[in-house]
Amino acid sequence: MKYYNCGFLFQQIKQLQSRILDRKLSEMNVDAFNGAQGRILYVLWKKDGIPISEIARKTGLSMATLTGMLDRMESADLLHRYSDPKDRRKQVIKLTEKTYGLQKDYDKVCAGMDEILYKGLDKSEIETLQGLLERILNNLESASDGN
Repeated sequence: MKYYNCGFLFQQIKQLQSRILDRKLSEMNVDAFNGAQGRILYVLWKKDGIPISEIARKTGLSMATLTGMLDRMESADLLHRYSDPKDRRKQVIKLTEKTYGLQKDYDKVCAGMDEILYKGLDKSEIETLQGLLERILNNLESASDGN
C-alpha cells in the first residue's frame, strides 16, 4: 500500500488553525477564553447542560485535559458544574450568562476562519471534504473504542 501523509497534514492544519484562531480572537478583543476553550464552549452553545463525558467525546479531549480546562473556565466564570439531578454521581456542565454574551463574537471569528479554510473551494468541494472528514473521524472513533 502506498504511504499517505494525511495524518501529518491533519497535525499541521490543526496547529496552524489553532494559532490563527487565537490571533483572530485577540484581534477581536475576545480575551475571556482561548481557542482550545472555544471548542468546549462551541459544544455547550449547541447543547448546554451536558455531562463532562459527552463534552470529552465531542471535543476529542481526554478527561484529564478537560478537567483542568473546566477548572480554569469555571474560575473565569464561563461555566458551572452541577450534579445531575437524575444521577448525582455525574457532573453536568452549564454555561453562565456571561458566556452566552460571547457567542456572537466567537461566531464572527469562526466565520472568518471559514473564509480562510475554504478559500478557493466551491460548495461541492467543501461538502465532499466535510463528508470525507466525517468518515475519517468515525474510523478513528471506532478504533478509539477498541473496535
